[in-house]
Amino acid sequence: MNDTPTISTTISSAAKVACLCFMAIMSVKTQASEDQLTDRQQAIIPIAALTASGNTQELEGALNDGLEKGLTVNEVKEIFIHSYAYAGFPRALNGINTFIKVAESRKERGIKDKAGDEATPLPDDYNANAYGHKVRNELVGSDISNRKTGYAAFVPAIDKFLVEHLFADIFYRDVLSVKDRELVTISMLSAMPGAEAQLASHMKLSLGVGYSAAQLRQFIRVLNETVGQDSAIRAQSMLKETADIVLENAEVGAVEVSKDDSVTVGAADKFSGTAKVTSRFSSSVSSHYRGARVEFEPGAKTAWHTHPKGQTLIIISGEGVVQSDGNEVQSMLPGNVITIPPNVRHWHGAAPDSPMSHIAISTPDNGETVTWMELVSDD
Repeated sequence: MNDTPTISTTISSAAKVACLCFMAIMSVKTQASEDQLTDRQQAIIPIAALTASGNTQELEGALNDGLEKGLTVNEVKEIFIHSYAYAGFPRALNGINTFIKVAESRKERGIKDKAGDEATPLPDDYNANAYGHKVRNELVGSDISNRKTGYAAFVPAIDKFLVEHLFADIFYRDVLSVKDRELVTISMLSAMPGAEAQLASHMKLSLGVGYSAAQLRQFIRVLNETVGQDSAIRAQSMLKETADIVLENAEVGAVEVSKDDSVTVGAADKFSGTAKVTSRFSSSVSSHYRGARVEFEPGAKTAWHTHPKGQTLIIISGEGVVQSDGNEVQSMLPGNVITIPPNVRHWHGAAPDSPMSHIAISTPDNGETVTWMELVSDD
């Protein structure tokens, strides 16, 4: 830990230059458009947030979109490097593996993405402790190098790692600017339940590094559109609480009344007999429930299948039957609620002499809600 009151005396000449550059970046406000995030900035938001939430299926689309909107390959890689400090190695590595797949697919299609700049190497006389304290102090706007209370006093080692690794080793990497890194950070924290205290702090820091109130409102809208309403609501709440900034005209999280009139007939490889799927619905919260009403004609039934996070059926009308693998067939009547555990092989449908309709609700796992198997035999 650095306990010298004049930090600048311990910083090497190379590190001093880097610190001065950092301070210059910190003092620059957006001049081209204070009311709008650039396409590139908007593309950063879902990549960071979906990495933190672990939603690799939607991350694929966000990565393709980000490359199309001007992010370089090295800038995307740097988002993952930054993300591990906030979301952990597992989520960062899963994001990197997803990016490998996306990059290979784009290469096979003849798309040549710009590699971008590499990080400036650390100088021989680099002092991580001094540089990290300088960066953090500039971010928060005060000298907090020698705190005697809170987590830094209770567990000094964690503050040392925070200063020397995050604010020094990672922030020294100039592939992303300080302003970019703050956008990555609030995007990740918005997607992580339980990190509201950290999100509140970084919302304030975002204003400090030059994001305007209008840009942060746009940040929330982008979250809502590309990541999920839960992340947007979390960000909106922290922004209002810390800076008294609210969305104009329409708040995220208002009650919505909708109707889906589309009708789909169950595919022959997934249903025996005729089954119609109507009234589809899904949670506005990313990776939460999905559902629909399913109407079976007499004797119609699903194929064998499983759900990665289970399923709930609510019987609306008629008489139905359900069976899990290795167990007896059970009857289902209006008002019955059927709970199907995760990954349990089963089927359900109408009784031989009665139509049946139910509401089916399931939760996706990495975007998938069901694994279909073979049709149910007459036996």
